[in-house]
Amino acid sequence: MHRYILTGAPGAGKTVLLRALERAGHTVVEEAATDVIALAQAEGVAEPWTDPGFIDAIVRLQIQRQARAVGDPIFFDRSPICALALARFLDHPVSPLLRQELERIAEQGVYQRRAFLVRGLGFVTPTAARRISLEDAIRFEALHEATYRELGYALHAIEAGSVARRVASILETPP
Repeated sequence: MHRYILTGAPGAGKTVLLRALERAGHTVVEEAATDVIALAQAEGVAEPWTDPGFIDAIVRLQIQRQARAVGDPIFFDRSPICALALARFLDHPVSPLLRQELERIAEQGVYQRRAFLVRGLGFVTPTAARRISLEDAIRFEALHEATYRELGYALHAIEAGSVARRVASILETPP
């Protein structure tokens, strides 16, 4: 089974690419962090990312979604490796749950060892869940890249451009 990760900074266009891949008939798995943020904010927590338990909430949802995903190939909007990069970015500790999940995905070869690094578009459109400056988004992208490389992943950069061109770059890249 081929499971591909799309990673990158907030606002880089990963969700748009995921929608285009889905429309083309591919199985896709949504990003967990945005949904964790939306639920917490609906429950009255304005900035859920300030709680170190935020990372574990993301990892738990990623585990659920990964277990339910069927198809070949499957494209994931982020992974537990992104949760590690986020923990580092937010200066949160790496929890036992996150460490265990990183070990599991490595041991079981859950994802292809080549991930797609969706490069930023040169701007960030703020939302209730996305409150990051362009400068921080650039730093966060570099942290994602370093974290994936540290864990032995090869990255294929998806440069800014039209959605069609970006999707073609994903689909034309050999595993």
